[in-house]
Amino acid sequence: MANPKDVGKAFVDHYYNTFDTNRSALGGLYTAEAMLTFEGTETQGQQAIQQKLSSLPFQQCKHHVASLDVQLSNANGIIVFATGQLLTEGESNPLKFSQVFHLVSSNNSFALTNDLFRLNYG
Repeated sequence: MANPKDVGKAFVDHYYNTFDTNRSALGGLYTAEAMLTFEGTETQGQQAIQQKLSSLPFQQCKHHVASLDVQLSNANGIIVFATGQLLTEGESNPLKFSQVFHLVSSNNSFALTNDLFRLNYG
């Protein structure tokens, strides 16, 4: 298995680049039965997650990752915890966020099985 930290960083870079430039392509990163908790709202299944992410009330977004922690999980999975800031169009103040990804090994690559996202206020 490749170095988990390298895999985690490469995944996060790809995920946020895709989110920021072509959000409709994110669905392919999730497993069929994946679970997303976005600001406390749970969504399950690849298609439902794609619909949720595509329906967010902004068109443009730019993520800046400030920290990244990576751990191995059971069955060659990887848990990634990212924190940073995001800026949506029309806004001048970035918002702080935290996000946890659980990646599972699938056909010589990785797919998202769990995704937890929260804005950090205060």
